[in-house]
Amino acid sequence: MAQSTAAPIAFGTDSAAPSSTPIATAQDGFSLHTHTAGELRTADVGTEVTLTGWVWRRRDHGGLIFCDLRDRSGVTQLTFDPEHSGGEAFRLAETMRPEWVIKVTGTVRERPEDMCNPKLPTGEVEVLVSSAEVLGRSQTPPFPIEDDIDTAEDTRLKYRYLDLRRPVMFQNLKVRNDFVFGARCALHDLGFVEVETPALGKSTPEGARDFIVPSRLSPGEFYALPQSPQLLKQLLMVAGVERYYSLAKCFRDEDLRADRQPEFTQIDLEMSFVTADDVMGAVEVMLARAFEAVGIEFPAPLRRIPYWEAMDRWGSDKPDTRFGMELVDVTDIFKGSGFKVFASAANAEGGCVKCLNAKGAGTWPRAQIDKLADVAKAFGAKGLAWIAFREDGSVNSPIVKFFSEAEMAALRERAGVEPGDLVMFAAADRLSACEILGGMRTHMADAMGIAREGHDFLWVVDFPLLKYDEHGKRYAANHHPFTQPFEDEVDLIDTDPLAVGSWTYDFVMDGHEAGGGGLRIHDPELQLRVLQRMGISEEVAREQFGFLLEALTYGAPPMGGFALGVDRVAMLCRGADSIRDVMAFPKTASGADVMLGAPAEVAPRQLADVGIRIDR
Repeated sequence: MAQSTAAPIAFGTDSAAPSSTPIATAQDGFSLHTHTAGELRTADVGTEVTLTGWVWRRRDHGGLIFCDLRDRSGVTQLTFDPEHSGGEAFRLAETMRPEWVIKVTGTVRERPEDMCNPKLPTGEVEVLVSSAEVLGRSQTPPFPIEDDIDTAEDTRLKYRYLDLRRPVMFQNLKVRNDFVFGARCALHDLGFVEVETPALGKSTPEGARDFIVPSRLSPGEFYALPQSPQLLKQLLMVAGVERYYSLAKCFRDEDLRADRQPEFTQIDLEMSFVTADDVMGAVEVMLARAFEAVGIEFPAPLRRIPYWEAMDRWGSDKPDTRFGMELVDVTDIFKGSGFKVFASAANAEGGCVKCLNAKGAGTWPRAQIDKLADVAKAFGAKGLAWIAFREDGSVNSPIVKFFSEAEMAALRERAGVEPGDLVMFAAADRLSACEILGGMRTHMADAMGIAREGHDFLWVVDFPLLKYDEHGKRYAANHHPFTQPFEDEVDLIDTDPLAVGSWTYDFVMDGHEAGGGGLRIHDPELQLRVLQRMGISEEVAREQFGFLLEALTYGAPPMGGFALGVDRVAMLCRGADSIRDVMAFPKTASGADVMLGAPAEVAPRQLADVGIRIDR
């Protein structure tokens, strides 16, 4: 006998996110096998078993042939001995190649102690094969069916059905499954009713671009795929469902990035007769059970950080608080500064000067520090003011000559400056200064290799109702147009709209917005008023949202809800680099499906059926 050379794959017990439910266990009577390849242990020694799966690795030792058989639950070593297996089974083993699908019957036996493989759960046993059958042959795969392969993502996506055979990829799907199942069980126990909502709806201005679908029966008119079930779940509350949830497919035609896809999945829920505390409490119960199902501790109740505190301290409404480097307000220090950029911002209405101390980066070469200006511009800055405090006590900076000794002393004290530190500044309005330094904070943490250990969960609450869209020159919703403003600030909608707060809450995980929600407007007059403040005329509002405005006139209850990004949470649970790694069939960064060849042209007849002509 020979010890398996299989790589250390912890099938079903992945250390990054252990599963509380088995991938596959004993005989269920509904398959060609009696056991799975990952469940055999020393307790099964002497048992005759039938296994099915893929040939992972094959080793010919002359008189003996060893094969690692892999299925979704794990791997078991097979031994083909001509004295036991018979001529036919042994000859088949001589011809087998990687990724062939086989079925074997044999007896479980214990491996000698010096030939056990402690890296595998099945490493103390093997199956001595008595008969074998080929169920399917395979070409040579375009890449190894192994974890940690160095293969271009487009190749992996083109052959996604092979990529998903890799143990880590199946574990990604399994953890996602367990998380969703835990959430579903919790919601069921809390009295929620799962209701499906349609995928063909009406295009409404909800923030992102819609995917539109032409209608053959109504030429020149279009459906839209839902960006979320937001309006429909509000109508379900009007309908008296009271507690709704769904595993909702959402579609948004927007630019892609590592944690964004054109189609994604949410756990969507809505509740009637509730406060914001009620909704967050129910969500925490759901999350606690879902994270428990994947072996992650969830410290409910979570911290609640007001929006402006999050912005002022971390420069983000989705802060990662696993490391420090918090923003520092130094506006008062530079009100009388000789550096006009700072003095102007410090004395302007709504202006401020903030700084960020990147400890240790003050030792960087000047050329490397200068490149940070381009990084800051990506976050909205016109440039980047900085001071490098060298370890020898000297100071390097193009702006320090404008500062008085008192200003420098006050800066050192407030920002906790030590030799070797790099202090970066933003002088602008409060929001812009926070966003610029918040972006720099994340960039510097990555550039300096600052560790983020464990998981970080929190709520960011009380977002402003509106923000000003410089591009569109109008007010826009911070969450969405149906969010309930604070009752005592409603009168400010017309006079000071940016000062209006709202009953909103975002669930933040590891510096990512993993979910969000809020209370909804259930007064039709207030809803119309908010829409009008966003530059939507009453005529357009009734054209776009007339069904909602009318529904709210028929006794709408107070309501609130929440939506959780399943794909993003699964990515964070698994420590994956991209959301694509936890989706079965994702699109590329350009929105293409290279496996199916989509998007693609359609036949002229199909276009004619829906009254569309392509002008090239």
